[in-house]
Amino acid sequence: MSTLNLPAIRAQIDEIDAQIQALITQRAHLAEDVARAKYAEEANPNFYRPEREAEILHKVVARNQSPLSNETMVCLFREIMSACLAIQKPLTVAYLGPEGTFSQAAALKQFGHKVHALPVQTIDEVFREVEAKSVNHGVVPVENSTEGGVNQTLDCFLNTNLKICGEVTLPIHQYLLSHAPSLNGVQRIYSHQQSLAQCRLWLDTNLPGVERIAVSSNAEAARRASQEPETAAIAGSMAAELYSLPMLASRIEDSVNNTTRWAVLGHQTVPPTGRDKTSLLLATANKPGALHHLLQAFADNQLSLTRIESRPSRQGVWEYVFFIDIEGHIEDVAVQNAMQALDAYASMIKHLGSYPRAVL
Repeated sequence: MSTLNLPAIRAQIDEIDAQIQALITQRAHLAEDVARAKYAEEANPNFYRPEREAEILHKVVARNQSPLSNETMVCLFREIMSACLAIQKPLTVAYLGPEGTFSQAAALKQFGHKVHALPVQTIDEVFREVEAKSVNHGVVPVENSTEGGVNQTLDCFLNTNLKICGEVTLPIHQYLLSHAPSLNGVQRIYSHQQSLAQCRLWLDTNLPGVERIAVSSNAEAARRASQEPETAAIAGSMAAELYSLPMLASRIEDSVNNTTRWAVLGHQTVPPTGRDKTSLLLATANKPGALHHLLQAFADNQLSLTRIESRPSRQGVWEYVFFIDIEGHIEDVAVQNAMQALDAYASMIKHLGSYPRAVL
């Protein structure tokens, strides 16, 4: 027989809840003090500080000894920070819409639910909204662990002065959504081209003869499927809930580790945290050993590359540029030395941003 006193435990929970609420209120008042101090120094201060948020969340992970996972604790503190930031200055963040996309989920993971998340129709439009300062930031998909780089995003970086000031990673779980009673009733499938590719093996095995139609986003696919009884969409659980679509099949992605990475766009330069990435756009003459010389600059300075990808430069036939991510910050000595070495071999060097690595 249990010796635990349930009413006494509940009384302790109530007392702790009151303490938590009092501390959150105290934190919110301090956030107001920060706002007043910043406005006293400048007319239009910047309240979103990616390096400061990363520092706080790393401390949350380091302190965590509870039964709650690191992911859960980070999520709780993210929402507290989001609410306090909204007190100081509400942020608007553009993402590839409509509502229900993985990009919306990434935006909310990075900024919390107190941000004003603005859906736009294309990735290009996300860049334009941030460039025009119609929004504070944008969130754009950069790469998927199964299908590689998102070409639309990479091409936009060729012609922008925006900086990457953060990154978001999100496990991607795909669902087949439809009002059809079974797989046999599905006559066509809508989804974003990346999601169709991420589920290619499952589709070949389970729906080999069904037409696959690429649309602008998974949420758009879900919207169409909600109106067409014999149509299915490949999308996430958020889209399933938003458009009231039953799940015919779950977790149909071909890789169990399917993950997408997003970049946070902005105008600001982010100070180093000690746990940073730097993204570069490089070009070189088309001659033997050119790429080798570029990569040697990083190897000589013991810098780890986390990504390298090529895209047509659009300046000439068979001319390419290289998108490279390295560990470290542009202000680090090793990165500075590598940049100096690159000058001898690169015909173009564009610093896309240095920013904190994703906490989880």
